[in-house]
Amino acid sequence: MKKLFIATGILFLAMTSCKKYDMPGNTPATNPILANMVRGADVSWITEMEDDGLKFYDTTGKQTDGIQLMKDLNMNAIRLRVWVNPANGYNNLADVTAKAVRANNVGLKLLIDFHYSDSWADPGQQTVPAAWSGLDITALQTSVYNHTHEVLAALKAKGIIPAWVQVGNETNNGMLWPLGKASDHMDNFALLINAGYKAVKEIDSNIKVIVHLSNGFNNELYRWMFDGLTANKASFDVIGMSLYPATSEWQTPNQQCEANMKDMISRYNKEIMICEVGMPATAPVATNYFIRDLYTRINNLPGGKGLGLFYWEPQAYNRWQNYPLGAFDASGKPTFAMDAFR
Repeated sequence: MKKLFIATGILFLAMTSCKKYDMPGNTPATNPILANMVRGADVSWITEMEDDGLKFYDTTGKQTDGIQLMKDLNMNAIRLRVWVNPANGYNNLADVTAKAVRANNVGLKLLIDFHYSDSWADPGQQTVPAAWSGLDITALQTSVYNHTHEVLAALKAKGIIPAWVQVGNETNNGMLWPLGKASDHMDNFALLINAGYKAVKEIDSNIKVIVHLSNGFNNELYRWMFDGLTANKASFDVIGMSLYPATSEWQTPNQQCEANMKDMISRYNKEIMICEVGMPATAPVATNYFIRDLYTRINNLPGGKGLGLFYWEPQAYNRWQNYPLGAFDASGKPTFAMDAFR
């Protein structure tokens, strides 16, 4: 997601009552669905937040390591983005490795999210890293392979094998523009995915490779992209989605996302991961019910192909980086939204 958070303003209303969202029989205490699901958080900002002096607290107010806190909140997986050569160093190989070690030390699975850029990659921008500027498509394939292999080899050297790897982030129109722009060069985009896929499988054949798009409610987008990739013989294991509904309107996007997930399974026989979700930190009740409802829909997918979901930067509090869709309050404590993972 890049972030809408600069421009979103916050036209969202805080939800103070759960009466509208009553879901009998699906309370955190009685819902058995979560046991078999990925319950994840993307916490890529965490080292930058810590270096800025921010701290994290459990619901009793006890200061707790941010990644340990995710484990305590019943998360079982962490997602980390990777940038090639970021200006401030965060999300580079060293930073990602340090965070991955911390997650691994507390028993959390890992999803590595390659942006193949020096900064944000998303539907509005897929900028080639400065070091790769001017390369032709053959050289870009080599760069994708080498970068992917280097990062995963560094993790493997620490005894860490990710469970999942994203080859690209929110690649609604491909990546590494202009040569990998799917609307112009779907064949090139497939080649780039295959370069990343090859590197991942050489590190460990059990790692599942994800191709990730935003707007999980948009079936037309997903059919266009995955029809094109399939026709161009792209290799991938999981279809990844993002879903960021408006506070008062999450039921319809959830229904549309469920229909899209079912269609993807029917058409391509792939597993589904919701790689990013979020709603306003000011609406914890609505967010809680949004997540729980979405888990029910993922659980009901045919063939057990629904894997689970990741909340995007839930620990981002007090409008960190102007981002309003975290799930912690202004004092650095998790809100009721996070109870959806218990």
